[in-house]
Amino acid sequence: MIRRVWRPAVAAAMGACAFVGMAAPAPAAPQPPQARAAASGYLNLHQCMYYSSSATNHFSTVVTSSDGRFAAGTNVSGTADSQVSCGAGDGNYQVVPILSGVKALNLASGRYLNLHQCVYYSSSATNHFTTVVTSSDGRFAAGTNVSNTADSQVSCGAGDGNYQLVPILSGVKALDLTSGSYANLHQCMYYSSSASNHFSTVVTSSDGRFAAGTNVSNTADSQVSCGAGDGNYQLVPILSGVKALALG
Repeated sequence: MIRRVWRPAVAAAMGACAFVGMAAPAPAAPQPPQARAAASGYLNLHQCMYYSSSATNHFSTVVTSSDGRFAAGTNVSGTADSQVSCGAGDGNYQVVPILSGVKALNLASGRYLNLHQCVYYSSSATNHFTTVVTSSDGRFAAGTNVSNTADSQVSCGAGDGNYQLVPILSGVKALDLTSGSYANLHQCMYYSSSASNHFSTVVTSSDGRFAAGTNVSNTADSQVSCGAGDGNYQLVPILSGVKALALG
């Protein structure tokens, strides 16, 4: 009778061969690139309304005019602003606190910055003005917000009886905060010499005539982008401006 002798060395060799023969685990599949994280901090949107009694004319700024005379304190910060910050004007046009205002928008609360632009008009004064945030007295409302929903319909107050909403000049723009590092706010000021009347746009008017290049991008805009107007109302470059706000 032939006896088979089990040798530990042979067993170890067989075990090693079995181990070597096992298939290595497949590498993990590459993960798709992640979308840019939502922005953080507060976009403090400061709206400054100016008025000339001699011209019976209002206009608003959300960013400082190119010539620096009409300042607005719009910024991005870790702090929510509660007091509006405006320049004093140029002597002829002075700030109107009751029609100015500030809104602190929590950038972490949603994907979209929905900018609502509401243009009001008085036929008796032949005078337009624009709100992007609600006036301090609450009469002239604008629905600007941050949300996970992209707004497609502008939300505005009805006005105060004397000044009424002009839907065709109003508008809304939903800015995707995950699509870039900067919110570039473009402010375009238009003027009619025949009516001695200014008004501003931050988003393009609903009829497309009065364009403003506000966007979110990985590039900080340094040149304001505006439409030419409609012939009666023409662009005033010195009162227009752009501000690139870094999204934290």
